[in-house]
Amino acid sequence: MTHPTSARDENPLTTALFLATFGVPVLPLRAGKVPFGNCRNCADNACGGRPTMKAPGPCACPAPCHGWAAATADPDIVNGPAWARAWREAAAVAYHPGGAGVTVVDLDNPEAIAWAREALPATRTVATTRGEHWLYRGAMPSANAVRPGVDIKSTMSYARWLGPGAGTMTTLPDAVRALLVKAPAASRPAAVVVSVPGGGGRCPHRTPTFLARGIAMAEQRITAASSAVHATVYGTFLAVLSTHGRCGCLTEAHTERLFAAARAKGESPRHCADAWANALTTLGL
Repeated sequence: MTHPTSARDENPLTTALFLATFGVPVLPLRAGKVPFGNCRNCADNACGGRPTMKAPGPCACPAPCHGWAAATADPDIVNGPAWARAWREAAAVAYHPGGAGVTVVDLDNPEAIAWAREALPATRTVATTRGEHWLYRGAMPSANAVRPGVDIKSTMSYARWLGPGAGTMTTLPDAVRALLVKAPAASRPAAVVVSVPGGGGRCPHRTPTFLARGIAMAEQRITAASSAVHATVYGTFLAVLSTHGRCGCLTEAHTERLFAAARAKGESPRHCADAWANALTTLGL
């Protein structure tokens, strides 16, 4: 990828078309810095999803549905009628880093930046509201909270375009790839089964159907998250445990389903285990 080196202060559509000329897949963001919702035909993923998503489907919707998967560098689509309404309401432009052959190390605070300066090779940097984006040449899986204040945005993810930044982009280092393969701390096992004496594996105040529906809804909530995935995962775990954490009806199969949904959104196994443990602590379980 040849990264754009000129800043663009025009409206979002102009910026998007400029980026597309460099082969950068783009998409509009609405207020709140999140993608536009799916159209009626794609609502609740009824169309099966785009072929480039993790769960491929037949969707060929011309609208900017399905978040990062809709990102494109085709100027005829970017400037086409199906995207026109979104651009009229757009508050910003996002791009798909992995589709552009780039990995973004998102540093959310000064402490994370200080760590990066010690641990990672220098590269092109872009200032953000709270910290910096460090851009490396090369794609990899995305993940949130790989360490305090650090997210990885590359494949199956989007990043907000905040300008070209400064410095020379270098090759994605092993130090960044290694952030995704850290094992969970020994004191925080990833496999968690909640049991309470007397629960007997059954929910005494709800039916099995209620539990099955609740787990399915929890999976859907995580899967549908288009932003703040870290907070959504923790909040969902907390909600499940607040309802069923004391009755002993949750099994390892249930927790694995929730963890799998979180991992599909880019969460690391370590973060899943930490979020679950934090929810247990919050509830005093």
